[in-house]
Amino acid sequence: MPAKKAKARIGKPAPDFSLETIGGRRVKLSDYLGQKVVLFFYPKDMTPACTQESCDFRDNYAGFGESGTAVLGISLDTAERHERFAAKHELPFELLADTEHEVCELYGVWQLKKLYGKEYMGLVRSTFLIDEKGKLVREWRNIRVKGHVQQVLEAAQSL
Repeated sequence: MPAKKAKARIGKPAPDFSLETIGGRRVKLSDYLGQKVVLFFYPKDMTPACTQESCDFRDNYAGFGESGTAVLGISLDTAERHERFAAKHELPFELLADTEHEVCELYGVWQLKKLYGKEYMGLVRSTFLIDEKGKLVREWRNIRVKGHVQQVLEAAQSL
C-alpha cells in the first residue's frame, strides 16, 4: 500500500506534486523553491467565472512577477484543453492538468458540492500562497472571483 501524502496545512511545507502542463511537459511545485508561489485551483477552462479569474491573474501578472511570485493554475482539464484556453486568453502562467484530482485532494479542494439539490464531487475554487521555502502561508477557500486576485497580490507583496 503506497504511503499517504501529507495534506496541505498552514505553517507546514506545501505538498509537492508533479503535473502535466502545455506541450506535455511536467511541472513540480519543488521546481519553484526560492520564489513565492500562488496556486489557484479552478473548476473548468472556458467557463465564465474561471475565465474571469484567470484573466484577473493575467492582468496582475506583472505585479506578481515584481514581488517574486510565480502563478500556477490547476484544474481537472487536460493539458490540451489548457493549451486552447491559455492561447485564447493570452495567459502567461502555467496551467496544470490534475485530471485524476490527486493534487486537488492533497489541497482539500476536491469536495462534495450541491447544485439544484443534487450532490456531486467537484473542485472548490481556492487559492494558496506558498513562501520561498515551500511553506504554505495563506489560503483562500471557496472564494468569489470579484476582487480575489487583488487580495492575493497584496498578500504576496507583503511577504
